[in-house]
Amino acid sequence: MTDYSRLQNGSDVRGVALPLVEGEPVTLTPEAAREITRAFVRWLSERTGKAPEALSVAVGRDSRLSGPELAAAAGEGIRREGAVWGDCAMASTPAMFMSTVLPGFSFDGAVMVTASHLPANRNGLKFFTRDGGLESGEIRELLARAGSLPPAGEIRGAVTHPPLMEAYSAHLREVILRGIGAGERPLEGFKIAVDAGNGAGGFFASQVLEPLGADVSASLFLTPDGRFPNHVPNPEDKAAMDAIRDGVVRGGCDLGIIFDTDVDRAGAVDAGGQEISRNRLIGLLGAIVAREAPGSTVVTDSVTSSQLTDFLEGKLGLRHRRFKRGYKNVINEGIRLNREGTPCLLAIETSGHAAMRENYFLDDGAYAAVKIIIQAALLRKEGKTLGDLLRDLREPLEAAEYRLPIRGEDFAAYGRQVLDALAEYAAAQPGWQPAPDNFEGVRVSVPAEKGWFLLRMSLHDPLMPLNIESDREGGADAILAQLRPFLAQWPRLGR
Repeated sequence: MTDYSRLQNGSDVRGVALPLVEGEPVTLTPEAAREITRAFVRWLSERTGKAPEALSVAVGRDSRLSGPELAAAAGEGIRREGAVWGDCAMASTPAMFMSTVLPGFSFDGAVMVTASHLPANRNGLKFFTRDGGLESGEIRELLARAGSLPPAGEIRGAVTHPPLMEAYSAHLREVILRGIGAGERPLEGFKIAVDAGNGAGGFFASQVLEPLGADVSASLFLTPDGRFPNHVPNPEDKAAMDAIRDGVVRGGCDLGIIFDTDVDRAGAVDAGGQEISRNRLIGLLGAIVAREAPGSTVVTDSVTSSQLTDFLEGKLGLRHRRFKRGYKNVINEGIRLNREGTPCLLAIETSGHAAMRENYFLDDGAYAAVKIIIQAALLRKEGKTLGDLLRDLREPLEAAEYRLPIRGEDFAAYGRQVLDALAEYAAAQPGWQPAPDNFEGVRVSVPAEKGWFLLRMSLHDPLMPLNIESDREGGADAILAQLRPFLAQWPRLGR
């Protein structure tokens, strides 16, 4: 037996795929990719009731240097189980899900070889059916099964080369055409810069925007390069946002769009160089869904600001449900609300994972960008800009995040002890107001400092992130000072 459990990262498989960094040995080998994908085929067979020989599984990859070898190994695993391998070559993660539902494709399952924005030596696997991405428990099952499979047989399944990205791009173009309703080239006169970060997102400029009339000449880093030589392909990275902001301003663009490596996350920059990410991205997409479904609920993760709640609820008339960190947690909560009869059109994490009900609740950066572009075009007809939608969204005066490591073994149990004690401590502090509806960690308002703090456990790592925001100069430091006596009681908690 082989233990592949160490490769699990939530609902993904991730590991070191290339020996590029001293002290980081390779853990995600081609053999591992082959065996885990063999396990996926067997899991699909049981789930669908189809024999492996009747299954078809698509495989795509981003621009990482290890991508071709790992994708080929995944394809080999599919074929050794007797299923058909649809080799989609370079693709985006959302497109791989769409391979299970787009007309003319309808694969039984899909595998994406990606590690999102992680360093170049890393890679991973994501798995999809037409019901969505696999959950963490299902990934755990796959890895356990992969470690005890019998030796692989001969290659029996066929290989095809479906034009997935062409079909997916055509789908996105059609969404824009329907949304704007202004002929076959509705983006004529728009100048839009796309920053793909040398990942898989360059198609958005050449295959989606340009055919609709947009000028994409100011775009950045569209050529796939798994070394990521220009900046980290991550809309949360400061250097990445600085690059797209500078490109928009220098190029005189109407809009800038930036993607992560595999295009499941996006950010934007308006014509004035104002960044649209985190709270502002949530606010913008919230303004879009408010026009479509007034009074509906927007689900976010736990670290969003009080000012965002004021905007969503007070200005837009929406309901804001602040849930747990983790894009799958946020998306699943949006799905659950709809099943229970509470309309929710948008579930979005501050990192840029934005999922919409109209789009299978798929976290698709390209689809989010499409919605933003449609809104920009419609606003132009009214003589307005995206900035007009966000004029009433305030940002906190001060914001800070501290990542407090937990030393020693059994860090999760220790973290729970810290949070239980903090909940009692906070309830006894004069003027502190623990949040009444809180799903993660301990969140407390501190009105005297016009702010709040949230202490929670990291999803996967032995640390506790502490987020603090304040609308008073010096307020964040003051809140931290009030917390220090409590934190000092916990010797295993780093500071």
